[in-house]
Amino acid sequence: MSLKNSNTSSSRSTQKPRRRSPGSRDPIHPRRRPHSRGPANPIPLACPSVGKEEVEALKNVIASGWLSQGEQVEKFERKFAAYVGVEHAVAFMNGTVALHSILLALGIGRGDEVIVPSLTFFSTATSVIHAGGTPVFAEVDPESFNLDPSDVERKITKKTKAVMPVHYGGQPADMKEILEIAGLRNLLVIEDAAQAHGASYKGKKAGSFGDAAMFSFTPTKNITAGEGGMVTTGDGSLAAKLRLLRNHGQEKQYHHVVVGYNYRMTELQAAVGIEQLKKLDSINKKKNVNARYLSEKLSKFSGIVPPAIKNDRTHPFTLYTLKIEEALTGFSRTELAEWLGKKGISSKVYFPPVHLQPALRYLGYGPDSLPITEGLAAKILSLPCHPSLKREDLEFIVSSVEALWKSKR
Repeated sequence: MSLKNSNTSSSRSTQKPRRRSPGSRDPIHPRRRPHSRGPANPIPLACPSVGKEEVEALKNVIASGWLSQGEQVEKFERKFAAYVGVEHAVAFMNGTVALHSILLALGIGRGDEVIVPSLTFFSTATSVIHAGGTPVFAEVDPESFNLDPSDVERKITKKTKAVMPVHYGGQPADMKEILEIAGLRNLLVIEDAAQAHGASYKGKKAGSFGDAAMFSFTPTKNITAGEGGMVTTGDGSLAAKLRLLRNHGQEKQYHHVVVGYNYRMTELQAAVGIEQLKKLDSINKKKNVNARYLSEKLSKFSGIVPPAIKNDRTHPFTLYTLKIEEALTGFSRTELAEWLGKKGISSKVYFPPVHLQPALRYLGYGPDSLPITEGLAAKILSLPCHPSLKREDLEFIVSSVEALWKSKR
């Protein structure tokens, strides 16, 4: 045996296994030791419900040798359309480009205004800008955090072409009122349903109300494909335009009838999405159980306000977002987030107001102030609510909040 081999063999028998550094942990889906909590073993904010079914689906796609858009994408589209209750679903590589494509396909461009909330992810507004339009920010309802129909009405001008309600945290916006306003003013309605998988409003699924809707499949959503987006619509002509836009504008191979993009979903994404869709109802059910437990316990602490759920809709709790009323709690949202972080409980602000983002301020978009939105954004904090949480995890979250609350009494 060579000296090199001898040394290698010896080191294997004497060295202790290397521990992964805290920075190498997957922040979305870390490995956790059972019944152990703390900064070294955190409770993540989100945790994808993936397993052997998704692994097997990926193996089958790889073995097929066809990885780009194909039969799996078509199958995912059919199944998703059927689940939402619409005639058409068109898959995209991610939710942002799906939203951009909706706007383009609906003819929104230079000079057109689209009313959006500011309490949302950045791409709700930037997709309008990328299409050539102008985002106009309206206030949100202080209870549901969804677009306020009365402020939508106030923000309509001669240039307004569409309204884009965002279903905050997954709970549908006030679609009846928004659709009535849009109908009277001949406006398009585009649902940003990125977080609303499986949610319903007055007995109908989110994503089935507007001219089109967009869903996202990033790892923080209730179902994921790693990345991915889906557009749902009842308009066959619109669906055809979307299919052209996502594939370089090709009507058939090398025959381009519009200037399109490469926005296609892969077979790998679709295969995972198909398996995830099978689990969606059970995921939402478990998240609702977790949310009810958290709300029941946390509502006992004055100044801690759990998510408000309206009677005519269901909530998938893609986000479980509290309001922290500092005058009653004695501590701020930021103080609570830091306190929980020291105990290994992840939390996050969803979302800093888009109209205050430096890039948009520099370009001149947005009002000087949205008092309700800005006030809410200073109070809200989202906590873990995912299906992988055990009862002891939920108890630990509650007891940690309670400890800070009691310390301020």
